[in-house]
Amino acid sequence: MARHFSLEIASCREYQRLLEESQRALDIWNALRVEVSEACSVSKEDGDELLRLQANYARAYTSLWNHSHNCPRCQLITSIAAAN
Repeated sequence: MARHFSLEIASCREYQRLLEESQRALDIWNALRVEVSEACSVSKEDGDELLRLQANYARAYTSLWNHSHNCPRCQLITSIAAAN
């Protein structure tokens, strides 16, 4: 229990923000994908919107990934978690 608490204290707020932003972008993209897949026909606008949402998710995830590989705090947390 104490180990888990220590990792929570050391967590990076920027990583958490980027993670939430990435998850939101994924949720929005997935919601439209479900809606479009259930539709009988897909308009060009729907296709364009799906591509835009996919790009939003890709940007958000890339920002998260880059941060986690460039942030000393995130790297420390990853190394501690990997050791356990």
